[in-house]
Amino acid sequence: MKAIVCTKYGPPEVLQLKEVEKPIPKDTEVLIKIFATAVTASDGIVRRFDLPRWHPLGLMMGLVVGFKRPRNPILGMVLAGEVESAGKDVTLFKSGDRVFGWTLKSSLQTQFGTYAQYKCLPENSVLVLKPPNTSFEEAAAIPYGGLLALLYVTKGDIQSGQKVLIYGASGAIGTLAVQLAKHFGGVVTGVCSTANIELVKSLGADAVIDYTKDDITSRGERYDFILDAVGKRKSSDLKLQLKNVLTPNGKYVSVDEGSPNATVEDLIFLKELVEAGQLKPVIDRCYPLEQIVEAHRYVDKGHKKGNVVITVDHNSQ
Repeated sequence: MKAIVCTKYGPPEVLQLKEVEKPIPKDTEVLIKIFATAVTASDGIVRRFDLPRWHPLGLMMGLVVGFKRPRNPILGMVLAGEVESAGKDVTLFKSGDRVFGWTLKSSLQTQFGTYAQYKCLPENSVLVLKPPNTSFEEAAAIPYGGLLALLYVTKGDIQSGQKVLIYGASGAIGTLAVQLAKHFGGVVTGVCSTANIELVKSLGADAVIDYTKDDITSRGERYDFILDAVGKRKSSDLKLQLKNVLTPNGKYVSVDEGSPNATVEDLIFLKELVEAGQLKPVIDRCYPLEQIVEAHRYVDKGHKKGNVVITVDHNSQ
């Protein structure tokens, strides 16, 4: 099968298209024929090993993914595809099921491996049937941003009518966080750059602030919950002011806080919202698997809107 192999850490060019052996499912695994995956910001962090090895988080990352090179040379953590075959003890899925999911259960349980035509996963992975009203590309754009957005938005314990601010509202996490905060009853203000204002409005934000122009402290608004959906890798003058506009009992949460622990129930929740038309993933660009280097270069720039999706072709087989 075709797969993208990463044998050392570095720039996008370390990713190479190769022929590798097609996996065979174990008794409790399903073999998934992948039609779409995605390049996430986390994929770039892993590819670069973008944390100091002496730092506690860098040490944890090294223990999980490998210090000198990726322990699993095929990266990628989300997928959408079709179950081609199932091990003899599998009861949750059958051949022909269209599924989507991601390969991480927690920061210490990593599988990766979705930059390929096929992937084996245990049937108890964070894997569910694909929403019928989405394409494979749209389904692949849900798990990463959606599960992380749900994790951090629920930390805000949003009550109906509370004022919520999402910083980084146009990214993979932010676009879904805006929609989830609205679903939970929040009055949502999104923060983004000038070019993304209309996109964030289209997601249902009640107001949008341009971080390149606006002074948030002069607006007179106070927020019950603020989510920094970007994290410490990006900052701005406006971002530095955010904690000054919390209500007395307001809560500030950053995506840098805590490790993701995804569950099947979380993904089912997102799936049901998608099926009901209350949640829609945003796709910036689609690249074929063969152009994974270009896709990583684009994501590394840090300006993508929503998700960058990779389509996986099987026609040549």
